[in-house]
Amino acid sequence: MKALRLATILLLSATAATAQDVMRSFELPAHRSLMAEREGAELTPFETDGCSGGLSASWRFVADTFPSFRALYEAHPPWEYCCVAHDRAYHHAGGALRAEDSYEARLSADDTLRACVKQHGVEHDEEYAERYDMTAEQIRTAHSVTAEAMYAAVRFGGGPCSGLPWRWGFGYPGCSVFPPLAPARE
Repeated sequence: MKALRLATILLLSATAATAQDVMRSFELPAHRSLMAEREGAELTPFETDGCSGGLSASWRFVADTFPSFRALYEAHPPWEYCCVAHDRAYHHAGGALRAEDSYEARLSADDTLRACVKQHGVEHDEEYAERYDMTAEQIRTAHSVTAEAMYAAVRFGGGPCSGLPWRWGFGYPGCSVFPPLAPARE
């Protein structure tokens, strides 16, 4: 039985490592394009939308529309500071100068965002448990689930050269992994 568990753990670890290698191979061309575009480009002033993808905007809309929601859950996501720190790393592509470093910096920024949201739940579990009539464990679990969902979203939708406003390196001009189209021949 222990051998089966060990084999399962090894297989899952190998699968995760392989998946990470595939993602790296898939994403590195965009980091190369970003680094080429970044060279000599001026960084725009930092701006943030809080938690991207509409999370902060939707939260604020609901809080403004329903005063009782605002009173209970505040005017913005309580872990929004994690998103702002994440946006700072995304803005300047983690300060990377090479594509490989840019990839690693993005992965690190996304891991840090996930850890920050989870940590917020740990630090406030008792306070929120009392406020929301839940257990501290439920608060930590809710934050953990939220953190994993946010991590999946930024890994999927935050890559460089996507054209999205929350992309990795959004403080630099847009880039593309595709070569420019040749003018049409007549």
